[in-house]
Amino acid sequence: MDEERALYIVRAGEAGAIERVLRDYSDKHRATFKFESTDEDKRKKLCEGIFKVLIKDIPTTCQVSCLEVLRILSRDKKILVPVTTKENMQILLRLAKLNESDDSLEKVSEFPVIVESLKCLCNIVFNSQMAQQLSLELNLAAKLCNLLRKCKDRKFISDIKCFDLRLLFLLSLLHTDIRSQLRYELQGLPLLTQILESAFSIKWTDEYESAIDHNGPPLSPQETDCAIEALKALFNVTVDSWKVHKESDSHQFRVMAAVLRHCLLIVGPTEDKTEELHSNAVNLLSNVPVSCLDVLICPLTHEETAQEATTLDELPSDKTAEKETVLENNTMAYNGMNMEAIHVLLNFMEKRIDKGSSYREGLTPVLSLLTECSRAHRNIRKFLKDQVLPPLRDVTNRPEVGSTVRNKLVRLMTHVDLGVKQIAAEFLFVLCKERVDSLLKYTGYGNAAGLLAARGLLTGGRGDNWYSEDEDTDTEEYKNAKPKEELLKPMGLKPDGTITPLEEALSQYSVIEETSSDTD
Repeated sequence: MDEERALYIVRAGEAGAIERVLRDYSDKHRATFKFESTDEDKRKKLCEGIFKVLIKDIPTTCQVSCLEVLRILSRDKKILVPVTTKENMQILLRLAKLNESDDSLEKVSEFPVIVESLKCLCNIVFNSQMAQQLSLELNLAAKLCNLLRKCKDRKFISDIKCFDLRLLFLLSLLHTDIRSQLRYELQGLPLLTQILESAFSIKWTDEYESAIDHNGPPLSPQETDCAIEALKALFNVTVDSWKVHKESDSHQFRVMAAVLRHCLLIVGPTEDKTEELHSNAVNLLSNVPVSCLDVLICPLTHEETAQEATTLDELPSDKTAEKETVLENNTMAYNGMNMEAIHVLLNFMEKRIDKGSSYREGLTPVLSLLTECSRAHRNIRKFLKDQVLPPLRDVTNRPEVGSTVRNKLVRLMTHVDLGVKQIAAEFLFVLCKERVDSLLKYTGYGNAAGLLAARGLLTGGRGDNWYSEDEDTDTEEYKNAKPKEELLKPMGLKPDGTITPLEEALSQYSVIEETSSDTD
């Protein structure tokens, strides 16, 4: 009945009546996402009728009511086939100010029409393969980038930016060709990075360093949503960047990484929004070439350096070797470097572990990021080693027992999800400079056996990567307990079936193999 009444008025009524009936329909069905199949034909005809109204000269308020109903109806994939035509798509592009002839965004009264048109396009493109093909034909990605450039330095149009970015994300998600077009032809990387700079109101103090106001207000809900959509679109644009990275791109990737560092050090309007913001920043950082991640840390200012030295002087002599210091402005300092962003990533990782679910989607990206940062950047690895694997003092409990970050990561080394346990073990192995003896010291042989077997290191040794030879000093507690470790050794079967230490068993099999080869 709702569709019949609306359709009758849309076909025969004047603008005021159309606006009233569609506003009633919108209010009633605002939260409707599942539709009755019996009314499918009526909804198709209502969509067609609305498009015919939209080409007429009607008041802005009536346009908004038409678009609101069209947005609701476009949630139903079944009705989109007959109404998704090039002509109808062009109507929406015109209303969204996506035509090249529209040079400015001066009429504030038109903003609600632009926003509703973009929302309709998001639904239609997401739900219709025909619309996706038409988006390529109409060069929609280029039009969206053009609109973004008009919005870039403008205030009070966050909704326009947000849905423009959401549509750009959908297009780049659904079409690999559009990712390439955005990356190269449309210069999407600098454009979207500038959108983030604007959302975060970044003030640069150096080439890759921004001013952080620790006492500043949180991001507004609108700017937070814009930033999240920009981060998602940037992820698609850069998803294959590690394969095609050129030296000439380093500056742009470093600027983006510096913006993401700023993102990690600010908060959104709520705790959930902050986590969503940081989660998308972590995902995007995973696409940045690892050589460009050095901008996640930066030298302390002169004042911070002096404060760090004073703080270290006040520590007991047995604590100064650990070298991490929290300064008055809550900056985490280590060896003269600002480690705030890395500390945020570490805390983010621990929160994801504590959630206890969705490890593959929620935890592995940040673990992979920290692993690669540690492998490539010595200061980051040393800081994380001190945080995750501090000098071993508790030698009475098993490594997986307890509530420290080390205990939590060691428990993940035997997780049922192969990908999760592999990346957790890899992270700890890198923090130990890929030395088997150091890994066993912190995790125990049973927990590490899977990684060591996969690497062919069950009998000891170290991985393939080179690390600096900085000291890994043992505590007195560990020195006293170390001789007792000989009570537990990895064992294996000799050719005659008897049990012997694994190293000896493997050597005997090697001898047999060589003898067999000689005989042949």
